[in-house]
Amino acid sequence: MWHQRALDQLTERMVHPWLKKDFARLLCVRFTRFVAALLISVAASEVVGQTLTPSEEEVQDKVIQQEEAKSRLAISSWVQSGITANPDSPRDNQNFGRFFDDRANEPLLNQVVLNFERALVPKPGEFDWGFKLQVMYGSDARFIHSLGLLDHAGSSSLLQPDIVEAYLNLHFPILSEGGVDVKLGKFVTMEGAETIDPRTNFFYSHTYIFNFGIPLNHTGALATWHATSHVNLVAGLTRGVNTSIKDNNDSLAFHGGIGLDLNESKLVISAATHIGPETAHDDHNPRYLSTITTTWKITDKLTSITDLNYARDAGADADAYGVAQYFTYTVNSWLAVGVRGEVFRDDKGFYVVSFANYHDPMRLLAGEPSIDPRTVGGGNTTYGAITLGLNIKPPVPKPAASVTIRPELRFDRALNGSHPFNDSSDRNQFTGALDVIVVF
Repeated sequence: MWHQRALDQLTERMVHPWLKKDFARLLCVRFTRFVAALLISVAASEVVGQTLTPSEEEVQDKVIQQEEAKSRLAISSWVQSGITANPDSPRDNQNFGRFFDDRANEPLLNQVVLNFERALVPKPGEFDWGFKLQVMYGSDARFIHSLGLLDHAGSSSLLQPDIVEAYLNLHFPILSEGGVDVKLGKFVTMEGAETIDPRTNFFYSHTYIFNFGIPLNHTGALATWHATSHVNLVAGLTRGVNTSIKDNNDSLAFHGGIGLDLNESKLVISAATHIGPETAHDDHNPRYLSTITTTWKITDKLTSITDLNYARDAGADADAYGVAQYFTYTVNSWLAVGVRGEVFRDDKGFYVVSFANYHDPMRLLAGEPSIDPRTVGGGNTTYGAITLGLNIKPPVPKPAASVTIRPELRFDRALNGSHPFNDSSDRNQFTGALDVIVVF
């Protein structure tokens, strides 16, 4: 052992030659050995303390990996509730052309949501995985069900449950430095400027584009290739618009697009489309639903969003198209101001509708004949709408993470002289609304 050799050498050097007597020499040698052994032991313990054995390194790596995994698992929730005042007080209690804020002068519990997510955080050259499971209970669920998945749960009630998203996310380090991500399961559409999640929208009410011009969700596989740091290419196959376990025509559809991230993310452009048969029991006439959404960060406080939409159903020979323009300005840490203008053309009255019965959205999607006769469309109409709103975010105590209060005023008008509003009697519709989002 190196300890013993070092001890012998140190002892011989420390013992003075004049110690000739055996007993004195023996005592000195033993004392010197003791001191030297103590010094060497201390030095050796310092070295060993700084070096992990292979097994200890493996244990430490596993602990680090477990901590990273825990930090990536996020559990969040929010509650959203609102009310929309309509001074016309329509007899059918409907704000025509609206989905999530469709009930006139009636408070709504829009969403109670639990969200479980493990986000992708891929390292260069390594495989990674994640997932997302989002469940909802509330009045918004009536409009976002997918066929075959809770589409009849609570169908007679205003408040219904739904599984908004349930997918596995995989990252493969191939083709480019950014690699390829693949979603498998049920996920929300990549089209449009607005989303089901109220936290990402400035306004309580939604555009005609969101309600009638794009899908809400899909079930299938979607691959995203991060071709460069500025370009993403997306392509996949789905069971169709708002379908999952069941399909209304047993036909697949294409969903894809391109995303551009420019000027240090101050200019983001997303072009997306969904193409496939969507009418119940029609497996050969495709429906085209497409958007181009441009987000421009003009300054640190001022943002512009432009949403272009085109829809065509080949079977009905029906077109719809529109544009929505948003400007939002952040005044300070708790206040922002926004304005949104929209024009949307429903060429044959095929797209825009007001559902009188809680289950009519799913009946129409499934092609069932028993739709409430009070459910009406707006006919051949060009819709115009302008919305003014605020986002107020006051400080809140725990356990709430944030609160957003969103008052808005909105004016809708049939620009071509038709009368879709107020029980199909008016050209105009004026509403004032307020909702609150509490995030935990």
